[in-house]
Amino acid sequence: MPGIPRSLRNKPITIGGTTVRPGERRTVELELGALYTHTPTNMPVQVLCGRRKGPVLFVSAAIHGDEINGVEIIRRLLKVPALRRMKGTLIAIPVVNMHGFINQSRYLPDRRDLNRCFPGSQKGSLGARVARLFMREIVQNSTHGIDLHTGAIHRSNLPQIRANLDHAETLDLARAFGAPVILNSALRDGSLREAAAAGCTASSR
Repeated sequence: MPGIPRSLRNKPITIGGTTVRPGERRTVELELGALYTHTPTNMPVQVLCGRRKGPVLFVSAAIHGDEINGVEIIRRLLKVPALRRMKGTLIAIPVVNMHGFINQSRYLPDRRDLNRCFPGSQKGSLGARVARLFMREIVQNSTHGIDLHTGAIHRSNLPQIRANLDHAETLDLARAFGAPVILNSALRDGSLREAAAAGCTASSR
């Protein structure tokens, strides 16, 4: 990378066995298993590795399969021209709950809520395995995360940010969105937020 001092150069990132080097943009397919029709199912992940070092941010959507607004938000995000000058790495996951998304359902096929299955496990329910995959490949590779949600069916929600506002950096990030409401929201058992927060605490010890 001519012109960029070594101390400012970004590092490659490996997700799902695919290494993305500084200046590259790749699509990674994380294997989720097969449908009942034996059709393979994957979780597409867009990885943009900037040339200069910086934070590693994941942005995810559709952890509830019928909450589709975030899918379009991520599609638009990936078209922003400023990403060419980005410092750090962006990991974009438009659809986390692919099974629910295909079936136009909030839940997984076994009626489990994926956002109550974290941190998951390598064996067990489909939700546990998907959650574990997401933690291993996405969360553990990231320094920051944004999970996009939509109001439930037949419900109108005011745009809002839910976060641990006792954490100074998180509060700054929440304010940056300019949302009309910012909530200091408690962590829910089995949620992605709880698992990610626990992972951050463990890694900082």
